Amino acid sequence: MAWIGACYKARSGIGITVAGTSIQSGFVIVEWYQGVFELIDMRSFSNLWFWIALAVVWSSTSHWVLGVPFDMVVRARRKGGQAEEDLETIVRVNVNRMLMIARVSGLWIMGLVSFGLTGLVLLGWVYALEFAQALFLLAFPMTLVALLSLRTASRIEREMPRGEVLRQRLSRHRLVTQLIGTVSIFVTATWGMYQNMTFGALGA
Repeated sequence: MAWIGACYKARSGIGITVAGTSIQSGFVIVEWYQGVFELIDMRSFSNLWFWIALAVVWSSTSHWVLGVPFDMVVRARRKGGQAEEDLETIVRVNVNRMLMIARVSGLWIMGLVSFGLTGLVLLGWVYALEFAQALFLLAFPMTLVALLSLRTASRIEREMPRGEVLRQRLSRHRLVTQLIGTVSIFVTATWGMYQNMTFGALGA
């Protein structure tokens, strides 16, 4: 029986050698994270889930104007009456809430956001961490949208527009948000393609 080797003990269980081939049985210790990495590409710009998240974030941001779903603006324009009163009420509540948070905790929030964005820039472009680059390209434009929302909320509080004027103000805010989102998606897609091409060239 020269083709059968002796049984041996290993970390992954007990095995025998048959014709030079190792057959293992017992409790096999599997490096599960290696399987996950092989199944899902953890590089952000080549990961489908990142692009899905990017699309969902900007779609939601474009739909919710100052915390108000844009379909309420459309309904108020078409029907008026109670729909318009509901729109004015919810806008007033959200504007007051946003400005209250900004006045009470604005400096702390600004400091934390600045710290986070600076950290992402350092990790992403100094230490070449692709995940940090992806987060920055997602978070920085959202910061611009937040500042735009505060500016619009301040104008609404100061001018107290109603009816058609209020709807135009919300529509203009949504348009600018969509422009920021379009530029952001374009820049992210361009940088992502450059990273993927560079990684592919290095891998080749």
